[in-house]
Amino acid sequence: MVNNKGSASGLEWRVKLNDGSTEILVPETNFFRRIGLRLWGSVSELVLSCQSFFKKAWELGVDDPRKFIHCLKVGLALIVVSLFYYMRPLYDGVGGNAMWAVMTVVVVFEFTVGSTLYKCINRIVGTSLAGVLAIGVHWVASKSGEKLEPVILGASVFLLVISATFSRFIPTIKARFDYGAMIFILTFSLVSVSGYRVDKLFDLAQQRLSTIAIGTALCLLVSMLICPVWAGKDLHDLIHSRYSRILHVTQIWTTKTKRTVVKIAGLQANFARWEPAHGNFGFRHPWTQYLKIGA
Repeated sequence: MVNNKGSASGLEWRVKLNDGSTEILVPETNFFRRIGLRLWGSVSELVLSCQSFFKKAWELGVDDPRKFIHCLKVGLALIVVSLFYYMRPLYDGVGGNAMWAVMTVVVVFEFTVGSTLYKCINRIVGTSLAGVLAIGVHWVASKSGEKLEPVILGASVFLLVISATFSRFIPTIKARFDYGAMIFILTFSLVSVSGYRVDKLFDLAQQRLSTIAIGTALCLLVSMLICPVWAGKDLHDLIHSRYSRILHVTQIWTTKTKRTVVKIAGLQANFARWEPAHGNFGFRHPWTQYLKIGA
């Protein structure tokens, strides 16, 4: 006869022998079997997580096929700009700085035309301004003697970086030129510091600026000519769909939903300002009015 008895550690199985005594049944334990079961459980959980992730990713792309197209556009832009690195004549033509064009495509190519144009213009302006100032400071420092040169370079980096960083807290600068201010800080610091050990600083700055111009121009062409996604149209559709849902379905617009819509609309309106005329939206379209409607 077999019975079980509760214990502090769980169930305890006993067998009643013919002589009336009982014997506790102890299950056989196998260390490698336990490890195998745990490993199998971990692998199964990982496979299920991957399946769930890819399912959600597929549903995201199906809901908005423009995301798939955007991925193809980024890949196309990188392939084209990589030719400046793979082909020797193009590589020599940019002075061996073709990698800067590749990096530019990676960091400035965004989903909408407005956001891409915003980053491209900010990068060009920030890089150009920082490069000109860095070359000017380097020329002044080089004429001041070997002892004062590092002092002037260090002081200029300190003062200009402080000023540019503080400008990022100004609402107008932060809304429209925050990326440009960051690029200005990066470029000025790199050119000023590296210029102390580089003889042909002007040539180096010119080559990097040309590769950045190539990368930004390619991003704009691909973004605007191949299935363009306009931030202005997305903003218009966002506000229109939200208010249509409220009017026709009598949906209650909670404070959280309203804040989310206003935040998204603010970003889209900022990017839409940079876009050229497209569709039903001409130059100087009153994008700020959408923010008032959303508020």
